Amino acid sequence: MLDNKEHLYEKAVLVGLITQNQDEDKLTEYMDELEFLALTAGATVVKRFTQKLTQPDPKTFIGSGKAQEVRDFVKENEIGTVIFDDELSPSQLKNLEREIEVKILDRTNLILDIFAQRAQTSYARTQVELAQYQYLLPRLTRMWTHLERQKGGIGMRGPGETEIETDRRIIRDRISLLKEKLKTIDRQMATQRTNRGKVVRAALVGYTNVGKSTLMNALAKSDVFAENKLFATLDTTVRKVVIGNLPFLLTDTVGFIRKLPTQLVESFKSTLDEVREADLLIHVVDISHESFEDHIASVNQILMEINAHQKPMIMIFNKIDDFSYEKKEEDDLTPESRKNILLEEWEKTWMSKSKYPTVFISALTKQNFEQMKKLIYDEVLKIHISRFPYNDFLFEYFEEETT
Repeated sequence: MLDNKEHLYEKAVLVGLITQNQDEDKLTEYMDELEFLALTAGATVVKRFTQKLTQPDPKTFIGSGKAQEVRDFVKENEIGTVIFDDELSPSQLKNLEREIEVKILDRTNLILDIFAQRAQTSYARTQVELAQYQYLLPRLTRMWTHLERQKGGIGMRGPGETEIETDRRIIRDRISLLKEKLKTIDRQMATQRTNRGKVVRAALVGYTNVGKSTLMNALAKSDVFAENKLFATLDTTVRKVVIGNLPFLLTDTVGFIRKLPTQLVESFKSTLDEVREADLLIHVVDISHESFEDHIASVNQILMEINAHQKPMIMIFNKIDDFSYEKKEEDDLTPESRKNILLEEWEKTWMSKSKYPTVFISALTKQNFEQMKKLIYDEVLKIHISRFPYNDFLFEYFEEETT
């Protein structure tokens, strides 16, 4: 793995498409997110290139004229990396590298690289390695010629850098070996989950970088790694939390993201199992992000895909300390945007339309923390009483305990 100091000097440009399925506003959101991903990986974004096409070019994703424009800019400014917002096919990668003559990454490869940096435990590293091999296999020919002239950097960590001469048979054998290893660990973790006793299990879910780990630390008084970067948490962390007289287990899981690579969804199956087997989901949302409603929809979509969407849930809107509001002038006739909506109006909207209990907090300043804890207590208590009706340690009410 490269030294972090070296990463900071890697210059990159971003490329995205406006298509019939993705308008300019949506592309801007995705490109903002892609720039944050690049920053997390250790790159400085110098410029963005966008193009309007009915659909991506099957040969080079972008048109030949735009590819030439990118090539000229890259040469003039000594850019080492070009990052595309969508996943590129093996042939597109090969053609683009021949055309632009620098390292080409797509969104999937960039996310895999961040995961390679963030993986701390043996289990997380095994999951990431499996995802990297699955990504590498169809691109093997491209990676050989590519790595002969590249010395490393973003997207070059892991198996691709150390196994240049590996053929497809060896990679397939390695994939099988990693899958068996993960199955063994999954069985061990499943046994651990069944041995956690008569305690309600809650899982923190949400988009990446919404403050789940900060909230975990505040509730459990623990020291889970938290940072204002994407995918700061990869490893599943379980802590015992006691609110009032009621103990329960709280799990911090990897954050979701739009256009999440399918390889990672498969590799991080055990993390999703923690969500599937939880009794209560605590959905954390970054209210300060202008696309927070899209983030909610993305998380709900993934929950539906793993058949966890019907579980009891609490909606926690975090980062109210970072919420910004732009007052609209009376003579301004432009349509009202999300930036012109007060936090109080968001609260009324979501508390009335959401079918789940809702609270607005700041995990950093602990604003409205008691209100949130009471909400969690009530929901955990409902599940506890229905599941363990003969448990006799619930001898006091939450209000009496906290006064």
